[in-house]
Amino acid sequence: MSAVVSLRDVHKSFGAVEVLKGVTFDVGPGEVTAVIGASGSGKSTALRCVNALETINSGEITVCGHKIHDPALDRRALRRDVGIVFQSYNLFPHLTVEQNIMLAPRSVKKLSKSDARALAHEVLEKVGLADKAESYPEQLSGGQAQRVAIARSLAMKPKLMLFDEVTSALDPQLTGEVLRVMEDLARGGMSMVLVTHEMAFARRVANKVVFMHKGKVQEEGPGAMLENPQSQELRAFLSNGL
Repeated sequence: MSAVVSLRDVHKSFGAVEVLKGVTFDVGPGEVTAVIGASGSGKSTALRCVNALETINSGEITVCGHKIHDPALDRRALRRDVGIVFQSYNLFPHLTVEQNIMLAPRSVKKLSKSDARALAHEVLEKVGLADKAESYPEQLSGGQAQRVAIARSLAMKPKLMLFDEVTSALDPQLTGEVLRVMEDLARGGMSMVLVTHEMAFARRVANKVVFMHKGKVQEEGPGAMLENPQSQELRAFLSNGL
């Protein structure tokens, strides 16, 4: 089957600073790909390019059949197929958890209020927060808020989920809550790309690990490659981080 995500020789600069220097990798259907690397290696920029939040300078990106590099890209259609969860939860504070999740299905997919509410409860059940539907974001822990953000993306029934360092602001216990939800999604066959510093999670769950260094893919392979890094750069990164 064709790749869900395909990057080919992708370059991206911010002014005179070239952040991505010819990035190439694929994500197959149902695969979990963990993108790792030091701060400034270009991993979050690559993820944002996949969802057309950044415009690339050259190269090609195809995501769920959408040609991201095409100026005629239908961004609304892309957003329906691709969910993204950030480090900051971006929940609307004046809306309940249920209302936060219902918003996009009602406005984008034109679901009725009752169908959107049923869907909200379905995805909250999936992330273990069925009892928080009537709560407001300020009443949630960081881990709960992040799980609601994941549920909100799942409500759009995406073909691909992107996670950008979603646990980096959480303490270890809350991080565990969120990673368990992501692991359940992986077991359910969701195609996922995650930028993460959680090496144990990447080793255990990822079908593929992409190690980025100074804007390039330095090394890639199965999660087990973290046990036996081939490049000096990956060895140094792992020894600093563990």
